Amino acid sequence: MKTYRFNEITLMQFICLNFGLQVSVGLLALPQVLAERAGTDGWMAIIAGWIISVMAGLVIVQVMKKHPDGTLPDILTRYFGKWIGRAGAILFAFYILYYGYTGLVRTVLYTKVWLLPQTPVYITMLLLLLPAYAVGRSGLRVLGRYAELIIFISLWIPFIYLLPLGDAHWLHLAPVLKEGWKPVLSAVHDVILSYTGLGAVFIFYPFLRNKRMASAGIVISNTLSMFVFVFVTLVCFVYFSPDEIREFNEPVVNVLKTIEFKFVERVEVLFIAYYLFIFSLAWISAIYMCVFCTSWLLGKQDHRSHLRLLWLMLAVSSFFFVPTFNQNDRMETILTRMAVGFEIVFPVCMLVYIWIYDRLRRRKNA
Repeated sequence: MKTYRFNEITLMQFICLNFGLQVSVGLLALPQVLAERAGTDGWMAIIAGWIISVMAGLVIVQVMKKHPDGTLPDILTRYFGKWIGRAGAILFAFYILYYGYTGLVRTVLYTKVWLLPQTPVYITMLLLLLPAYAVGRSGLRVLGRYAELIIFISLWIPFIYLLPLGDAHWLHLAPVLKEGWKPVLSAVHDVILSYTGLGAVFIFYPFLRNKRMASAGIVISNTLSMFVFVFVTLVCFVYFSPDEIREFNEPVVNVLKTIEFKFVERVEVLFIAYYLFIFSLAWISAIYMCVFCTSWLLGKQDHRSHLRLLWLMLAVSSFFFVPTFNQNDRMETILTRMAVGFEIVFPVCMLVYIWIYDRLRRRKNA
């Protein structure tokens, strides 16, 4: 029986949801982070991170195939019992809430710096939470349509980044592997943050209408993310000098300052304003998955009451405290470590356990 058949999503929506979770706030600072760690060879770490991300995503899909009509808490309950399933739901809810809150705070800080410097942060937080509730209250199908819409109307963005290439200096990329592979491999850890969000497959998979295409969806979404990361990173590397790029916290935005049109002066401000839609794909999805888990714990299918409670908690807490950029950087560092454990190590261990469990069960029944 398909428990979640009334909220099914298409393959395109599945791809857009996963793609939106990855191409979020971590993108703006990625070139600078890679330049500090591996210089202009840092773009190769993105490809290495893509390989790891695709493999981890395919492992998660293999785990979900064992119980295709259930989410992660359902699988844990099936193989470990009710209490482990409940504990898993609580841990996942905390993890995905931390992920969403980290992205939401980053969005608030970017809005404060670039768009609304005189507006109190709690007002900015409230303005962002209102559409989050409007989209999240309607379920995953509407969230999938929202992600699909945002991705398709954002297809113009790569063409804007072709304009700075008129002043590019391609010699900045030469020679390749200036200091060998060690700096590149050390930068892979920093790239993992940009690929986080794979844990969403634990929730999205049973909603997918054509589950046979889940693996293809993982490969496509991660490959699209990789192309975006490599493209904007190379644009920044060839426009800024190797020393200059380290001076900008968000080189992906700063590179747009060179673009001028007769009808608009500060293109980068419009870019940040529009990119808020893409930012929202990360934390709206995360908030939805968090309340989905808490609703599952209480056996409720309607998640709206939990969403209202979480919305109120985030709104009230922002009145008293919102992390700074430095504190948010430390939050991202912790998030990277959590993502390695939850999205890479845990799925592998889970798949091995399920394989051993099923093998022993077949032997026992033989």
